[in-house]
Amino acid sequence: MTMFVSHAVVDITPDAGFPMGGYGGSSPRLSAGVYDSLRARCVVLWDDGVPRIMVSADVLGWPRAMFQAIRQGIVDQNQVGNANIILVATHTHNGPALENTPDAAITYGVDPTTLTAYGTWLQSRIGDLVNMALGAPQTPCTIDYRVTSQTWSANREGLLYTETAVPVIVARDGTGRPRAIMFSYGCHPVVAGSQTLWDGDYPAAACAVIEAAIPGCVALFLPGAFGDQDPVGSRGLALRNTRGVQLGSAVVAATESPGRPVAGPVVTSYQEVDLPLDVTNNPVNLAAVRTIYQARMAAPGLPSWYPRHAAAMIDRIDAGDVETTVPLPLQVWRLQGTPTLRICVTGGELVSGYAVYFRAQFGGVAGLMIGGGSEVSCYVPSNELLPPVRVGGSYAGGWDTDYPGVAGGSQTIYPHLGHFRSGVSGVENTLITALTAQLT
Repeated sequence: MTMFVSHAVVDITPDAGFPMGGYGGSSPRLSAGVYDSLRARCVVLWDDGVPRIMVSADVLGWPRAMFQAIRQGIVDQNQVGNANIILVATHTHNGPALENTPDAAITYGVDPTTLTAYGTWLQSRIGDLVNMALGAPQTPCTIDYRVTSQTWSANREGLLYTETAVPVIVARDGTGRPRAIMFSYGCHPVVAGSQTLWDGDYPAAACAVIEAAIPGCVALFLPGAFGDQDPVGSRGLALRNTRGVQLGSAVVAATESPGRPVAGPVVTSYQEVDLPLDVTNNPVNLAAVRTIYQARMAAPGLPSWYPRHAAAMIDRIDAGDVETTVPLPLQVWRLQGTPTLRICVTGGELVSGYAVYFRAQFGGVAGLMIGGGSEVSCYVPSNELLPPVRVGGSYAGGWDTDYPGVAGGSQTIYPHLGHFRSGVSGVENTLITALTAQLT
């Protein structure tokens, strides 16, 4: 069965002066201009006439409402199945602030209404991008897969896992020339550090290297399991360029000859799973939690977003708006080959322990390409980062030692009332059970 590929790229750069996302603070970080234009890319793999759509954009993460609205718009306009749409953010920390990922008022001190117009435009822009890609010329192609590596990611939570795999999927025309490349790496896109210029960090730099080396080819980045992975080296634009060149050059070298063939039919699935928070929703407990957050508001030496988070949590408790779970999208595409190639995309900032676990179950890096970064409303920690296994707190685990029973770390910015539950009924077992069934 012959497959076809089409693609499109659009600019999504906001104006100078717009609030930036990615680093919390006492006051908004406003853009002073452009270092590298922000882009959204779309690759469509046509499988027996059915479009399988991948979109990756230079933003920190997709808020749930926007993520769902973009997907539904594509479904409604093009009669495409929801499972046939992969939508991710590259997770650059020098892109635009969006309304709820993380919470703009809590994390940045930004009035969310100042972000509405750009968010509405961005949602429409992604819809236009997909329509452009669907309407672009379709090139007959073969698909191949191989894995190269990079070694400049380190586990910032002190765990043994370090991401090195760089999976590379290539769609080639009849001459063997790459027309689209989908690649991944598990490292936080914070190599550039906190800047005041728009920039897509190392993923954008790598895409630029690939597209310059192979004219007419679109390079699309899919985040790996980056939740507990940070870049080594002194952060800044110079290191951003170095790491981008290293990654992009490794991908170009990997495409010089075809990897193992994979093909359609592409089998797709999409589900959502509710991750359980360690929150007891009864009046006595909530009154105790409210007291803790009142103390947090007055505690010295905490990051500026902690008291803003505490005030928001008090408002939620008073309003009876108490969440006990967080929804997480899970998506799997299967391409046929020996072995089958599974592409697994989760919501949230997936920690690397899950990549280690699922690779061991489903054929290693040769059989599984896995990462997070679709709808982003939380970190996705494993039991190793939660009490009682973990002591001393954990940013990715979302808890601190001052009040370990409530939200801390990453759970204060997205934001949530508590951290995730651990143990047999907790986040790890819930995710593993749901995703294992989907991958099997």
